[in-house]
Amino acid sequence: MDRLRSFRYKMTRYKQADFEEDSSSIGSTQLTEGVSATATHIRYHSGTTLWKSRSLLEKCLILLVVSLLLIVFVLGSLLSATKNETNPLQVVHIGAQTKDERICLTETCVTTAASLITSIDSSTDPCEDFYQYACGSWVRANPIPDGKSLWGTFTKLDQQNQLVVKNALQRPIVDMKSKAEQKAKLYYLSCMDPNDTVEALGAKPMIDLLTEVGGWNISNTNFSLHNWSLQKKLQILQNKYNMGGLFTWAVMEDDRNSSMYIIQVDQGGLTLPTRDTYLNKTANEKILKEYLEYMTKLGVLLGGEENSTREQMRDVIEFETRVAEITIPSDERRDEEKSYHQMSIASLEDLAPFISWLTYLSDALRLVGRKITSKEKVVVYAPQYLSNLTDIIKDYQSSDKGNNTLNNYLVWQTVRTLSTCLSKSFRDAYKGLRKALVGAEGGEEQWRFCVSDTNSVFGMAVGAMFVREMFHGDAKSKAEDMINDIRTAFKENLKSLTWMDEETKLLAEDKADAITDMIGFPDFILNNNQLDDEYSDLEVREDEYFTNNLNANLYNMKRNLQKLGQPVNKTRWNMSPPTVNAYYTPTRNQIVFPAGILQPPFYDTKQQQSLNYGAMGVVMGHELTHAFDDQGREYDKFGNLHQWWNNKTIDKFKGQIDCIVKQYSNYQLNDKHLNGKNTLGENIADNGGLKAAFRAYQDWSSRNKEEQQLPALNLTHEQLFFLGFAQVWCSASTDEAMTLQIEKDAHAPSKYRVIGSLSNSVEFSRVFNCPLGSKMNPKDKCEVW
Repeated sequence: MDRLRSFRYKMTRYKQADFEEDSSSIGSTQLTEGVSATATHIRYHSGTTLWKSRSLLEKCLILLVVSLLLIVFVLGSLLSATKNETNPLQVVHIGAQTKDERICLTETCVTTAASLITSIDSSTDPCEDFYQYACGSWVRANPIPDGKSLWGTFTKLDQQNQLVVKNALQRPIVDMKSKAEQKAKLYYLSCMDPNDTVEALGAKPMIDLLTEVGGWNISNTNFSLHNWSLQKKLQILQNKYNMGGLFTWAVMEDDRNSSMYIIQVDQGGLTLPTRDTYLNKTANEKILKEYLEYMTKLGVLLGGEENSTREQMRDVIEFETRVAEITIPSDERRDEEKSYHQMSIASLEDLAPFISWLTYLSDALRLVGRKITSKEKVVVYAPQYLSNLTDIIKDYQSSDKGNNTLNNYLVWQTVRTLSTCLSKSFRDAYKGLRKALVGAEGGEEQWRFCVSDTNSVFGMAVGAMFVREMFHGDAKSKAEDMINDIRTAFKENLKSLTWMDEETKLLAEDKADAITDMIGFPDFILNNNQLDDEYSDLEVREDEYFTNNLNANLYNMKRNLQKLGQPVNKTRWNMSPPTVNAYYTPTRNQIVFPAGILQPPFYDTKQQQSLNYGAMGVVMGHELTHAFDDQGREYDKFGNLHQWWNNKTIDKFKGQIDCIVKQYSNYQLNDKHLNGKNTLGENIADNGGLKAAFRAYQDWSSRNKEEQQLPALNLTHEQLFFLGFAQVWCSASTDEAMTLQIEKDAHAPSKYRVIGSLSNSVEFSRVFNCPLGSKMNPKDKCEVW
């Protein structure tokens, strides 16, 4: 789960590379640059819902545990029956059997206990390494599948959701409830390509597109430097086809006036996932080599001569390296107030005159009939980057070779983005680079790719199908109750904070009360007419996958541009309902929990509340705490960016978070230290969310009758809370994927999401009787919320 940014993401619906799809989590964040921003996934599984997706070994272990539990139950019943001859009050008769009322032996309880037990490494002291204790056996029993770089308990829930959507999309088109759902099915079919249309077309769709956009020197598609200009190329590629390159921009909520939309411009332009990949050439030699190979393969497939293509692509990498040098690292961009620079378009032209911004933006807004002047306000988040970029471009424009490289770079962004819409040879070209980046070549089943792709285009239509299948009963109202419990617990904890002044505490309490929540799905998706209106302007055809993607890109761009000058719709969803995810939006002061995560075992009325609060409760607490992390706290209860805290409290807050930064920076994996500053917001949310959820569970327990215990576990409900929390994170990844996560992800690796937050928890140490000074109960602890 993640704090969904109110800005700094492209409106483009870029195709996600395979390495991006694998690295997820609430795990970690998805390493994407897609339309819905980086988002974290907290995923988990229960024994029954994901039975088909389990490995053979895991199935055998669960069946063994269940069998043992049943044997224990039968033997216990026989012994109790024998004792009953002299003491009839010791047991309760149920037909011919008896049971201990303190133990829950329902199907849900037995399978849940089996799942928990088969993950635990009982040889590990929970006070020394709780992650190993909670997940050690799971990791041993769940090797990473071939082609994958990451595998975890949450991945399985994702796959189960994909199966639900697949079954819905495979129904006859006449059974679809709306035109929007019919369009989703047609898009899915175009991706699946049952008639091999994509294979038959080969490179033709891309060649035709390159000719239309003015050609590419590499593919010999009528490119001429004589007629070329950077301005024209940017406008046709970015404003007509919604491609990327050089910078990012979008119409988003104004941070200082979150009720209105404004144009926002930011840095951007790198293909590889991190700037360090370009700058640290020795450490990343293999990646850079495979990147050049990948570029060359695609160029040759599009008609280029191999040696010439390789040389020109090498020049493109050199250009991207210069862009990487001026790109500001993410851990230096955490102060929202310092990053915000509002100016007129005229001022932006003075700052970065490598293009006419008024001409460029007017060309884009012409798509929706909107006119602007040089006085139109924009927000620039990286003015120094744009200024430095102007110098680089000026240098390249001084020669024909430099102009050719600029054109090759911009067209390359289009080629690599759309290559997944072409035949298998184009898709296979990426395998070498993916292996270098994350340690696996990929190769998931085509239907899984197509389900994900359809969800990214027709998310609300797919969501309607998913909700009808999976989201029933009182899950929505129960989730609302839990959110309110956690909000109350968070506010109660504010009173005990010694670093915060009383006035700021009251304002923080007001902000917590003002946080709105959206649960499950937006109501309009179950209204066929309203759902059809959502996609009325998006045309799709069953046998035109490449064109469908171009249409989707333009559709997304128009919808984004239409918002300029309009009041913000604060009920608009940024995620589709099937997503196993949750997020907080600072400009809306809003937390959102899609239906994809509101299902067993995150929340199930049939399972113990200790597990519900340990799983879903911590998710909710995490998102709520994002409103008060180092970035979220800069926004007031209305979602506006300004200073509303007492200055002395701000200084003390910085001291509290400095402890978190140092703590997580001391952790290391693969001989690399974590970046405690880059992961600060998520670490604050992890710690605060865990604390609020546990307090909320204690409050719930004080109001309700004690629940039955799970069989064979011999754990208290408070211990189950922490075990359920930790087992969300059971996962394994390749060394390469872990290194990439450490370098790019705003979240710590799963092991330290568990260890970091639990070692700061006084309640955890009490519940597991951890001696002071043990690894999970250090003498010095960090606390923010």
